[in-house]
Amino acid sequence: MSLHKFSVLAFLAVATVFFSCEDDEVVIPVVEELITNMTIVLTPQGGGDVVSLVFSDPDGDGAIAPTITGGTLAANTVYNATITLLNESETPVEDITEEIEAEQEEHQFFFATDGGLNLSVSYADQDADGNPLGLLTTCTSGASSSGNLVVILRHEPAKNAAGVKDGDITNAGGETDIEVAFPIVIQ
Repeated sequence: MSLHKFSVLAFLAVATVFFSCEDDEVVIPVVEELITNMTIVLTPQGGGDVVSLVFSDPDGDGAIAPTITGGTLAANTVYNATITLLNESETPVEDITEEIEAEQEEHQFFFATDGGLNLSVSYADQDADGNPLGLLTTCTSGASSSGNLVVILRHEPAKNAAGVKDGDITNAGGETDIEVAFPIVIQ
């Protein structure tokens, strides 16, 4: 093969690669954050025992089952609640809470109870657009009861959809980043 033919073939090969990539969009992979720990600290407004609810799953979707620690709340009490999320698989540990605060328009927590639990949750924080976020809430316990407090973090919910501002997840859409049911006893 002559040097000229080789040069032409090399040019065509390079041109094919170059021009075939020109129309391709650059694909940036979406790396979803791993949440290995959710802690909710409930502090009674009038003083009393602080209660910590903890979800821990150090290996994420690995073989080790997560542990969930519920709590006992006093009846007819108002609690300030704070949620913290961590990725403990990183060194140093990654504080996912900071990411949610930075991207607050793209996240919202939703709260539900089941099993007859007499507990209501109201938002105590907002994103920059005035929509609820849920890292800070107020939890009000009623009479003695038991059940689960279900906490769901949605990524990119439709915050302007019907009921979403009031904490109704029905029309929220988006994707669930984490959902945990904490067993609660009110006495």
